[in-house]
Amino acid sequence: MKAIIFDRPGDESVLRLGDAPDPRPGSDQLLIRVKTAGVNRADLMQREGRYPPPPGASEILGLECAGEVVEVGSNVKDWRVGDRAMALIPGGGYAELAVVHYGSAIHVPRTLSDEEAGGIPEVYLTAFLNLFMIGELPKGGVALVHGGGSGVGTAAIQMLREAGARSIVTAGSDEKCEQCLKFGANVAINYNAGPFAPKVREASGGRGVDVILDIVGIPYLEQNLDSLARGGRLILVSLMKGARGEIDLAKVQRNHLRIIGSTLRSRPVEEKASIITSFLRQFGGALEAGRIRPPIYRAMPLAEAAEAHRIMQRSEHFGKIILRAA
Repeated sequence: MKAIIFDRPGDESVLRLGDAPDPRPGSDQLLIRVKTAGVNRADLMQREGRYPPPPGASEILGLECAGEVVEVGSNVKDWRVGDRAMALIPGGGYAELAVVHYGSAIHVPRTLSDEEAGGIPEVYLTAFLNLFMIGELPKGGVALVHGGGSGVGTAAIQMLREAGARSIVTAGSDEKCEQCLKFGANVAINYNAGPFAPKVREASGGRGVDVILDIVGIPYLEQNLDSLARGGRLILVSLMKGARGEIDLAKVQRNHLRIIGSTLRSRPVEEKASIITSFLRQFGGALEAGRIRPPIYRAMPLAEAAEAHRIMQRSEHFGKIILRAA
């Protein structure tokens, strides 16, 4: 099969379209002929050598894909050859074929295009897991989501609105903030126009937010703690700008705050299946009706993966960048 491969860590130029062995499904797996794959920040980190795949996972980039089931393992339930599937995978999406445990696959609703389906699993399940399952966001609660124009950010905006919660997001320009507001965010803050914490406090009536979804790390830590309501939860899903620094534990203790680290990729397949079941229970109707769907910034041929990474690195996109394998 054709796949995006690279021989050494590096910048975007190391990526190339080449040949890779066809994957073979196990008894609990589906073999998917990939039509589209979503591009995520984690792919850039893996390409740079900073985020290796979990043991046993494909070395090929790509944490989400969509396509057609072409083979079904002997122990698989509720799937048939020919079904449309979108899949959460620990690697292997940037290719013509991918394998996935059947519990990590979702039937694609008729309302979704292949491009939209390829941009759902990683970002919507990340936002759902951390805001609603781990973050325990209450009905009518308020969440702060950093990177409001990203794939995870736009997924969070949609689900928070659907759940009757308020969303405060940050973005890097006034233009991006305006896009977030038009997409459904309640408040959008330009993080390049001064500290965000006072604006979050103002937007929340002085109370602070219940949950923060953070992708930045140490540079935002103090402001994040200042933005939380009493008993609030800070969920760290990425550490793009740094992992080491000082923390005011007295502030954490005094305000009964919780700081929680979270990843999705390395979780066991049983946990991923449980997350998907919970996601579909809460948002499956909205997904079927087309009320939640990713905004597609650009869909590009698989061979242009390097350019897709450059676009993401420049943060010029709003929503999802998609690679088309077929």
